[in-house]
Amino acid sequence: MITALFFLLTFAAIAALLWSGFQLLQPPDNPLDDRLDELMSISRGGAGPQKRRQFGTGFWERFLYFLNLVPGVDSILEESELLLRQAGIRRREALAYYAMFNLLFFIVLFAGSWFIQPDDKPLINRLLGLVPAVLLGWLLPKQVLYRLMRRYRNKLQESLPDTVDLLGIVLGTGLALDQALTRVCEEMQFIYPELSAEFFTVVMQVKAGQDRSKAFQQLVRRTGIEDIKSLAAMIIQSERFGTSLSQALKVYADALRARRRLRGEAMVGKAGIKMVLATVVFILPVVFIITLVPAMISMLNNLKGGIGASAGR
Repeated sequence: MITALFFLLTFAAIAALLWSGFQLLQPPDNPLDDRLDELMSISRGGAGPQKRRQFGTGFWERFLYFLNLVPGVDSILEESELLLRQAGIRRREALAYYAMFNLLFFIVLFAGSWFIQPDDKPLINRLLGLVPAVLLGWLLPKQVLYRLMRRYRNKLQESLPDTVDLLGIVLGTGLALDQALTRVCEEMQFIYPELSAEFFTVVMQVKAGQDRSKAFQQLVRRTGIEDIKSLAAMIIQSERFGTSLSQALKVYADALRARRRLRGEAMVGKAGIKMVLATVVFILPVVFIITLVPAMISMLNNLKGGIGASAGR
């Protein structure tokens, strides 16, 4: 066990040294080139900035490039990138960080499961003992990512009614849509920072020269929420046909509040069923132990006393 721990610590130290060396030797990032690549991707009809699958100059680009050489990994990376974006994690290195963590977690579980097994165990049994580690190393990081995505979506969903209501009020004062969105982002950035950041991204894309409909379509792709999809369609149709948007947003905000209230009532209804499971698993066994164990101990003592008295006679 000590030998296995030594090898694991040695591997971690060497990996940290190699990573530090690559980070020190890699050239600095060029934000201008990245922005030009993003605008070129958008002009070609893409959904946003894409990770370059070529041998780049940075460490993380090289890492993704070498991972992409493995057959079938490219589709996994694309799915992971989409999930990271929908979880609100949109840094340039986010996909590389996630892939590195996933790979290291898999290697550590695999090596730990191999070394903790007895050496005299047959090879086929040792290989079967690695199956739980492989499944856990493959499924656990993705489940964590799914959890982050659902939490981010819930935050956006809960903050949408108040934000839409405020947007309708601001539009009713006579401001244009971009100015109203900017004002709403400034007011909501401390209360609902996630949705405020999403709307602010849309405003910045429109100011950069992108069409407003495409900016809202990208917002829908980033979040994957049906209510935001309906909001984007309402805004696009209002701009196209010249209808009043402030009144429509007020009505839509009321509908969103009704949906939020129904979701809360559904969660309250499910809480009773969940409490039944918790009661059966955690509370009833304790109650049985408290009530039955003293009676059983008293019964056993009486039986022992009766047997002892019979043996004495």
